[in-house]
Amino acid sequence: MEEVRLQKFLASSGVASRRKCEELILQGKIAVNGKIVTELGTKIIPEKDVVTFEGKVIKNDDKDLVYILLNKPIRVCNNG
Repeated sequence: MEEVRLQKFLASSGVASRRKCEELILQGKIAVNGKIVTELGTKIIPEKDVVTFEGKVIKNDDKDLVYILLNKPIRVCNNG
């Protein structure tokens, strides 16, 4: 089981951006195993620890992400 930083776990779970997750941690809105965490850099084991945001359990299913990259043709403009 691998430890990860709490803000990285929250961001990859879709809670918010990593920077915004850091703010949420500092505001005391995140709990790990029922205990409020306010220290940045806290590490968790996602398979073992229970993370909650404002009382709701956060799960990270570790989905395989697919990135799609598109190129805009030269003659296409942005003004509707």
